[in-house]
Amino acid sequence: MASEWIGWIATAAFARSYLCKDPVQLRRVQAFAACLWVAYGAIIGAAPVLVANLLVAAVAGWSSLRPLEPRKVPPASGA
Repeated sequence: MASEWIGWIATAAFARSYLCKDPVQLRRVQAFAACLWVAYGAIIGAAPVLVANLLVAAVAGWSSLRPLEPRKVPPASGA
């Protein structure tokens, strides 16, 4: 069944995201995987899968577009 293949591809894409070293690439792969999960959730009629992954796709996609600023580490105190 096609819906099962979408679920398996989404699983593989999500697992692939753990191999990303670049934060922007990580977020884009996660957004792609979440979109596949949205399709899967819609096909099988699972609203929780659909809604949760819509949120993940939106946040991951949005955060991949904004520039990342380096973290500011406070200087170590000498005391």
